Amino acid sequence: MGTADVEAVWRIESARIVAALTRFTGDFGLAEDAAQEAVAEALVSWRRASPANPAGWLMATARRRAIDAIRRRSALRERYALLAADAAVDPVAGSVTDEDIDPDRIDDDVLALMFVSCHPVLSPEARVALTLRVVAGLSSEEIARAFLVPVPTVQARITRAKKTITAARVPFELPPAAERRERLGGVLSVLYVIFTEGSTATSGDRLLRPDVAYEAIRLARTLAALVPDEPEAHGLLALCELTAARFPARTGPDGSPVLLEDQDRRRWDVSAIRRGLAALARASTRGLGPYGLQAAIAATHASAPSVEATDWDRIVVLYEALGRVAPSPVVDLNRAVAVAMASGPARALAIVDELIAANRLPGSHLVPTVRGELLARLGRRPEARAELELAAGLCANQRERSVLLRKAATLG
Repeated sequence: MGTADVEAVWRIESARIVAALTRFTGDFGLAEDAAQEAVAEALVSWRRASPANPAGWLMATARRRAIDAIRRRSALRERYALLAADAAVDPVAGSVTDEDIDPDRIDDDVLALMFVSCHPVLSPEARVALTLRVVAGLSSEEIARAFLVPVPTVQARITRAKKTITAARVPFELPPAAERRERLGGVLSVLYVIFTEGSTATSGDRLLRPDVAYEAIRLARTLAALVPDEPEAHGLLALCELTAARFPARTGPDGSPVLLEDQDRRRWDVSAIRRGLAALARASTRGLGPYGLQAAIAATHASAPSVEATDWDRIVVLYEALGRVAPSPVVDLNRAVAVAMASGPARALAIVDELIAANRLPGSHLVPTVRGELLARLGRRPEARAELELAAGLCANQRERSVLLRKAATLG
């Protein structure tokens, strides 16, 4: 087996391995470190001989590394004695005990791992980095590339996060029932941030980072399977699937953005749309929450043969409902776009101007982008050009910026 094989096994099994090790050792940081050591050892030893059970080999090796680390901690000698006596690991690499693959416990362990990685004691950036590292199995280098930050920054975030969890004595367990729904919201928000960065990169020279977005979808599928009775987990999965369905048509051959009205809808991923609609149906069983409502908006787009044939009145109603359950200036701005399509640009411009007057999205390129489009439709070309040039100056994504500048140039 080569490096790619090791990475593939790790990507699939990392959450289960780290979760099982955390339960075994009672130390989240130690579990993650031991798992990484096992991967490093696999990169060397699997070149010589491939194990019959790669996941079991990683589990057994990581478990031995954890025991070795505990042995070295003088303050934990007593715990080591208990663990060592309890660790029925065959000396032949690749063997595992029944406890390692207990089907009745592994799902709860992975879910607990998600809750720990997204714990509210951590900063938002740390939650994202830690989730991608320990649940998704991404390396620090992969996370750094995804979010365009230096590798040492990612490593520092992960290290601080593990220390914070240890210092706060965060237990490795599912949250009590009374707070589980609220904590689940934190997990969903982390996955949403990861997906959003993949679907529209905030900076850099690429509009899309599909590998990041698809990793978020994989995690969302895992979460939805672990909490099948939580509508918003299915709502988030539906939103991600329906949004990702448009990826093949959102950029041209050179990577330049293709606007919704210009997209070849025949290139939209029909299978992803089907999966998204199925997840939306499950989310709808007990009323739609914020993610479910956004998914319903995406589903309205997905079912329309063209921009002109889209049910914009329905989209306006859905944005109004979203504004009631999860009010935000971005929701209001998106509602303004839908209002412009349903009722004309004048009404929409009033909504945008209210946002500006209230200073609700300061420094965002989105407001002048939408305002510029509306002014152009109203025939106020010099004002529209000024707004689009302002938006380009505020936009950190090079691909989006080039589109804005081209639009501004046509209004000269």
